[in-house]
Formats: sequence, C-alpha cells, structure tokens
Amino acid sequence: MYLFLGGNATVNKSSVIGIFDIEECSVSRITADFLNSEQKQGRVVSVSEDMPKAFVVCEKNTYITNVSNDTLNKRCGVKFT
Repeated sequence: MYLFLGGNATVNKSSVIGIFDIEECSVSRITADFLNSEQKQGRVVSVSEDMPKAFVVCEKNTYITNVSNDTLNKRCGVKFT
C-alpha cells in the first residue's frame, strides 16, 4: 500500500520509518542536525509550497509536507489510544 503525502508525492508504506510533527520536533537540536544532514546529502524532498506541518523519514528520502502528522498516521492506519 501507498501513503499519499500531498502534492504529487506518494511513498510505499513499508519504506516509512517515522512521521513527525515539524513544530514539536524542530526545537530539538538532534532533529535539526538530522534534517541539516539530510539536506546536505540531497535527500530532503519538499512536497508542497505551503507551510510545512510534518516530515516523513523514509528509507531513501525525508519528505517535508503540509499534511499534519495526525492525518498521515490515520492514512497509515495507525491508531492511538
């Protein structure tokens, strides 16, 4: 199955490592270092021109999307209690 990230981007659900809220995670230095490293390696893909809400780490790329992490998790079938 595939996960629609917004724009024209879809990824195979099996390649998704994690889905993260960009506001909550951006305060962490570790997250900033990770995203900077991914950017330098050319592995960051922005799927929308709109304000980013989440980033999705996959096996080959990291996707920045305007779709919320809650919506992406629901699309993946993840349920939180």
